[in-house]
Amino acid sequence: MSREGLLERAARALRDGPVHTLQLAESVLGLKGNPGAASGAVFALLGPDRRFHVDRRGLWSLAEPGVRIGPGLRRERYAVVDVETTGLGHGRGHRITEIAVVEVRDGVVEDSFHTLVNPGRSIPPRIQGLTGITDEMVAAAPFFDQVADQVAERLGGRIFVAHNARFDWGFVMAELAEAGADVPDIRRLCTVRLARRLLPKLRRRNLDALTRHYGVQVGDRHRAHGDAVATARILLRLLDEAESRGIGDLDALLGVVEGHDPTPPRAGVPPGRGA
Repeated sequence: MSREGLLERAARALRDGPVHTLQLAESVLGLKGNPGAASGAVFALLGPDRRFHVDRRGLWSLAEPGVRIGPGLRRERYAVVDVETTGLGHGRGHRITEIAVVEVRDGVVEDSFHTLVNPGRSIPPRIQGLTGITDEMVAAAPFFDQVADQVAERLGGRIFVAHNARFDWGFVMAELAEAGADVPDIRRLCTVRLARRLLPKLRRRNLDALTRHYGVQVGDRHRAHGDAVATARILLRLLDEAESRGIGDLDALLGVVEGHDPTPPRAGVPPGRGA
């Protein structure tokens, strides 16, 4: 069974109250016999995960009553989004000029959707120079309301991910609402904020810095599809970082993004190890 499956099994065992380390070793891991080895295996599994607590008697419990231990991070479905726009704020009259949605599922970058969008206004020269998207290129492109249903469908039931998610989500939400399409009620994950928590020694966490750090190739920088694919590959590397620290599911990951310590001080030590 995978680590995530074992964490879910441990959570179920603890829902009715505290359980001793050796009982968990048997019921969750199927380990009997050597108490030191059995307890060590339980501490290796649960010790780094902030959702589990152990006291000095070796009794484990859930850190918060009713805490949900969900599917592993790689089993979630993510919609990685990037937009190019005419400027920095939809509320200032700026619009999307290009959008890409890349699906990540089971740890694999899968299907993608991308299109130029006619913003219904001119693109400032500075933005044209940055993205390479010109007024002539978007003149024959669909308006956002013509692709809104496709975008909403590709976001529904997934976790919205973007590099600076507040910016991309703000534009997508506003454009969907203006087009009269359903704005999906979905959870959001920002790879900039996640990188700040998981890569504290990295001086910069912009897309260029993270692609260099992980050796990710960007096919077409400052274009929606190229940046979305790069962000999807960075997401997978950040999920690896998270899982290596015992962050087992989305609730725990979002807690880390909000500043919760994924590895709090342990209240006890395994029996037979100097307690």
